Amino acid sequence: MSLAEDPRYRILVHAQSIYIPQQSHPEAERYAFAYTITIHNTGDAAARLLDRHWIITDANGQVQEVRGEGVVGEQPHLLPGERFRYTSGTIIATPVGSMQGNYGMIADDGTRFIAPIAPFTLAVPMRLH
Repeated sequence: MSLAEDPRYRILVHAQSIYIPQQSHPEAERYAFAYTITIHNTGDAAARLLDRHWIITDANGQVQEVRGEGVVGEQPHLLPGERFRYTSGTIIATPVGSMQGNYGMIADDGTRFIAPIAPFTLAVPMRLH
């Protein structure tokens, strides 16, 4: 069994994004988005989030990679069944883009593993005229 299939080390990540018009300036190719992430430990082992790796892509194919320790200044420790939610933001040059990535985790038994973050969309809401 691979580590990805091991039921001890399962972290589900759910993302939801919203456009922030007050912080956006389309005329300057600046589109601001907030995203709320829920991290849910569905495994059997307690684990701490150590670091993050984001890949942010706009509609022009421009890619930003962001790496860093923790999230919003924290390295949350999640017991089995626990959730951690936070909100952060990003800016891209087009009205549509996407984000994806992963969290580097370490279980209390010392096992390091990756929690994938599936791609999610950043998009200015469509308006009917």
